[in-house]
Amino acid sequence: MEEQKPNTETEEKKSTTTKKGGLGQGLSALLGSYNPPDETIVPADSPSRMKTSDLTKIDIALIDVNPSQPRTEFEEEALQELAASIKHYGLIQPVTVRKVKNGHYQLIAGERRLRASKLAELKEIPAYIRDASDMEMLEMGLIENIQRKDLNPIEIALSFQRLLEECNIRQEDLAMKVSKSRSVITNYLRLLKLYPSVQASVVAGNITMGHAKMLAAIDDETKQTDILNKIIQEEMSVRQVEELIRKLNRDEYKQKPAKIALPHHFMTIKNSLKKTYNTDIDIKRTLNGKGNILISFKSDDEFERIISLLQK
Repeated sequence: MEEQKPNTETEEKKSTTTKKGGLGQGLSALLGSYNPPDETIVPADSPSRMKTSDLTKIDIALIDVNPSQPRTEFEEEALQELAASIKHYGLIQPVTVRKVKNGHYQLIAGERRLRASKLAELKEIPAYIRDASDMEMLEMGLIENIQRKDLNPIEIALSFQRLLEECNIRQEDLAMKVSKSRSVITNYLRLLKLYPSVQASVVAGNITMGHAKMLAAIDDETKQTDILNKIIQEEMSVRQVEELIRKLNRDEYKQKPAKIALPHHFMTIKNSLKKTYNTDIDIKRTLNGKGNILISFKSDDEFERIISLLQK
């Protein structure tokens, strides 16, 4: 069996080819060998590190998927290829599970292998059983998927966000766990500021991560979608998009009217009004004498106070 193991792992690697750039190697040994493979899920100095049981075989029908799984789509062709490899050699890389009620197990890591094993019509599969809390399970499942699966950038961004918010992990600690720089994590998180139509194009693979980063710097939805359509229609490179956005920003800056300073006597009146009403006052005025006075208030009570002063 040991002689066949490299071939099987090669087959799995072929069927799990990721996009250009990869997702990091910090936890790439996860479930990769019997020594034991999934011990790399949690760093040695982590308080959440848990003892792993001996390898055992589990009835595949008793394994329930992880509801916290960030990946929502699995490529059918790649699954079929992995299933064929498993059918020929068996499942070499165990999945990782935890015990739940009614004699069932809940999957922590290895959903792709579980799906392929079902396609290969296996009745039992090798598994490591972890004693994990819900929070530890969520953390391990998210990190395992970020490191091992070909998630699209939006799924990766959502996984990072969940780790930060739900698992209460600091960004610098998250960077260490997934072997990424803080700037890389920040760039992924910025994708969540994209408007839905743009995010959908990222998920569909119509634009790259590089394009998405450029679009995330634009706050206006109409501008985002207009540039998105232009990228797709003209097959623009990231460099071309960067130049286009720079040009649009220059043109927009030129079109902005110059800010006109208030005459001295207007400034005197503005300061006097601030003292009288004890709140912020702003006066805007154009060259032809048109303008407005903005009176700020921070609560209903303050609004009533200002109104009463105006009515005196």
